[in-house]
Amino acid sequence: MRDPYEHGLELLAAGEWFAAHEAFEDAWRAAEPAERDFLQGLVHVAVANHHAETTGRVVACERQLEKAARRLGPYVPRHRGVDVAALVGWTAAARGRFPDLPPLPR
Repeated sequence: MRDPYEHGLELLAAGEWFAAHEAFEDAWRAAEPAERDFLQGLVHVAVANHHAETTGRVVACERQLEKAARRLGPYVPRHRGVDVAALVGWTAAARGRFPDLPPLPR
């Protein structure tokens, strides 16, 4: 069985927002408490992109960006192979740009 966290990262990189959200939620359910905010932050990143690309819900997208920054902030600069500082910077750059969010950092 695939590791849901690694699978979520692959899906996020591929722009498969809803599937990435699902994978990160699976990882979140099994995670230790210290990891849950990090994983939830990744869920918020995926959902913000989903709203921008699919649902057209600007307020929902903006809220997800705010939540992502808040949850990921404590994990800056890097955590579990992710450049969290770049991801938090992305959330700031994405605010107010709906529906044309910038590409996620690689």
